[in-house]
Amino acid sequence: MEYPMSYPFRAMLPAVFLSLMLPCALPATAADPTPAKDAAEAPVERAPLLSRAQEDELALERQLPREDQQQLKAGDESFLALWKPANSEAPQGAVIIVPGDDESPDWPDAVGPLRRKFPDVGWSSLSITLPDAQDTTLTAREPDTAAADANAEKPKETPKDTAEKTPDPAAEAEAQAAAATAKAAADEERNKAQAERIFARIESAISFAQQNKAHSIVLVGHSSGAYWAARFLNERTSPVVQKLVMIAAREPVNPAPTLLEMVPSLKIKTADFVYKNPVDLAA
Repeated sequence: MEYPMSYPFRAMLPAVFLSLMLPCALPATAADPTPAKDAAEAPVERAPLLSRAQEDELALERQLPREDQQQLKAGDESFLALWKPANSEAPQGAVIIVPGDDESPDWPDAVGPLRRKFPDVGWSSLSITLPDAQDTTLTAREPDTAAADANAEKPKETPKDTAEKTPDPAAEAEAQAAAATAKAAADEERNKAQAERIFARIESAISFAQQNKAHSIVLVGHSSGAYWAARFLNERTSPVVQKLVMIAAREPVNPAPTLLEMVPSLKIKTADFVYKNPVDLAA
């Protein structure tokens, strides 16, 4: 499915191309209609809900030509990538497009239009799918529920008991500091785990491009995909990647390190494109 491009993005396409030319789920099974005492007492097994990325993949698999679709492996995970070979007998290389969080590999802003246009200027394109960001809301609710249950079971305290159990401000402050430290450590581990999953997918995409005889590779990141592409190049050595192009770069929540910390130290040529104003993103 092709999406119409906004005027601001159409105006940006020549600059993006010019930068590359610079030196280099199954349904639940129906229940047995025959009543059974044991079956009635058995818990109902529900199929796990699909993630946002999995839902997008299924939709794209129905909408796009099969020759565009590639199932790549990254560790124990498989993910959808969209491949278009260059329309040239002497291709210049391959462009690997990293979409932003919550964006599909055929996203109508930048990602989809670019992956279709690059082959016409001599570059193969490979647009990948990012894993969903880990949601912490469920784990955050569990302690609250347990605390509520514990409080419900406690007998009512008399005024005397309440007076005797007045909390110590110093102890409370220490507990809050410990909780904040534990949360920061958990967030850091979660961030590292997400980065490793994304890096594995970018490495898989690079390997696929090399298998298809791409001797020069450019990473193009859109939105937060620009952050992940820059971070990949900051933390991993990949001599075959010769350039980074960032479009409307954004950082995920609580980035560590930030783009300002990473980009100046990159060893490859970097181009950074921004929309004229935020409204253009939605145009």
